[in-house]
Amino acid sequence: MALKFYNTLSREKELFIPIDKKEVRMYSCGPTVYDYAHIGNLRAYVFTDILCRTIRYEGFKLKQVMNITDIGHLTSDADSGEDKMTKGLLREGKELTLKNMRELAEFYAEKFKDDLKKLNIKMPDGMYFASDYIKEDTKLIKKLEEKGYIYKTSDGIYFDISKMPDYGILRGCVSSSKESKSRIAENSEKKNPEDFALWKFDKKIGFPSSWGQGFPGWHIECSAMSMKFLGEQFDIHTGGIDHVPVHHTNEIAQTECATGKKPSARFWMHNEHVGVAGAKIAKSDGSFLTLNSIIEKNINPITYRFLLLMAHYRTKINFNWEALEGAETALKRLYNLYQNLGNNVGNIHQEYQNKFKEFMEDDLDTPRALSLLWDVLKDENMSDADKKATVLDFDKVLGLGFSAKGGSASGGENKPLPINIQKLVEEREKARKNKDFKKSDELRKEINSLGYEVKDTAEGPRLHQLS
Repeated sequence: MALKFYNTLSREKELFIPIDKKEVRMYSCGPTVYDYAHIGNLRAYVFTDILCRTIRYEGFKLKQVMNITDIGHLTSDADSGEDKMTKGLLREGKELTLKNMRELAEFYAEKFKDDLKKLNIKMPDGMYFASDYIKEDTKLIKKLEEKGYIYKTSDGIYFDISKMPDYGILRGCVSSSKESKSRIAENSEKKNPEDFALWKFDKKIGFPSSWGQGFPGWHIECSAMSMKFLGEQFDIHTGGIDHVPVHHTNEIAQTECATGKKPSARFWMHNEHVGVAGAKIAKSDGSFLTLNSIIEKNINPITYRFLLLMAHYRTKINFNWEALEGAETALKRLYNLYQNLGNNVGNIHQEYQNKFKEFMEDDLDTPRALSLLWDVLKDENMSDADKKATVLDFDKVLGLGFSAKGGSASGGENKPLPINIQKLVEEREKARKNKDFKKSDELRKEINSLGYEVKDTAEGPRLHQLS
C-alpha cells in the first residue's frame, strides 16, 4: 500500500500514513443548511466519498465526521452581512426564532441527505448540527482568551492574527483575491484586516455567553466539533477549494493556538470548483442548479457523479447539459456492457486490480481508473464472469451502482419493487393510456424523487433503481 494524497498544507503529494494505524480520522466540512445544495456544493461530497471508499478499499478502518452548519455563517468573509440561516427564514416568511432556525435547518439537512443518497454517497459515521455544540465553542474561545489571542469590539469577539507568526500558511498556494481582501477589511474596529470573529453579538436572537448573547463564528464551530469527535490532531480535513483562503486558514489558527499542537490536521484536501459558463456556481443570486434540476430532465443523478469522476478532483469543471448528456450516453453503455456479462461472478483479475489500486493510490486518479474500467469490459481475453467480478471490485470505490444493474448477489433490479413504487408506476401507466400527459409527467418526477427511473418501451414501462 502506497497511498499518496495532495496536501494543500505542503502543496505537494505526500505518502499517507495515519497517526493511529488502527483508525484513520477524517473531518469533512458540511453544508450550511439554509437552502438546497447546488451541484457545485455536491462535488465536495462526491470527492470525499471517493476518498473514504479508497481508504477503506486499502484496508484501513475509517471514522469520518461531518458538521451541519445551522448557525453563525455570515454572507461575508469579513464576518458581516446577513446570517445565512436568517436569510433562509426571511425568504420563507418565518419569524426569527431559534426554534424556527432549527426547523429550517432540519428540513434542508434532510434534503441534503437525500441528495447524498441519490449520488450513492455513503453517510459519514457522524453528522452533527453546529447549534448542538455551543458549549464546546465557548470553551474553546475561553481557552484562546486565557492565552491572550482575542479582543472585543462593538459587534463581537475577534481573534488577533498578529499573535500567530505563521498565520495563513495553508493558503500559500491560494492567494486571496482583491475581492476577498476588501471584504475581509470591512470592519474598521479590527486590529488587523484579516482578524476574524469567534463570537458575534446579537441582542434579538442568539445564545448566552460570558461575552454577551450571540452566535459562535463560522470557523470556531468546525474547530470545536473536530476536536470533540476526533481529538486535537487527526489525519485528514476535507472541503472545497473556496475554504482555503479564509475558513480553513482560520480553523488552523484558532485550533493550533488553543492546543499548542501542529498540525491540527495532517492532510488538508480540497476539491476544485464546478462552474457554469466559466463562472463559479453560487447561491447568492438565488438561481442555481440543484440535483433535482438534473432529475427533472429525466437524467439519472449517478450520471452527475460519473461526470465528476471523469475529471480529477483538483481540476475545475465547467458544467453544461451537453457534457452531462455525453456522460449519460457513456454510462449507459457501460451499464449495457456489464448487463450483457450474464449472472455468474468469477474471480477478480489481479493485474487489472493492481493497476486500479495504483491509479487510486495516486491522489485518487479517477479519470485513469474509469479508462481502466472500459479496458476491462472490452478485454476479449477475459471471461465474462471475471470481468463482472473485476467491475464489481472497482465499483467499491467508484460507486456507480453496477451491483444494482442485474445479475449480482445484491439483487438490484431483480429485487421486488416496493409497493408504493408499484402503485405509482401503475397509476402513471393509466394516465398515459388516458393521454393525461401532465399527470403522467408529475408521477414520473415523483418516482424519480423516490430513487427510481422509469423508461417507456414497446413492452411497457421499465424501471431502474437510481444507485
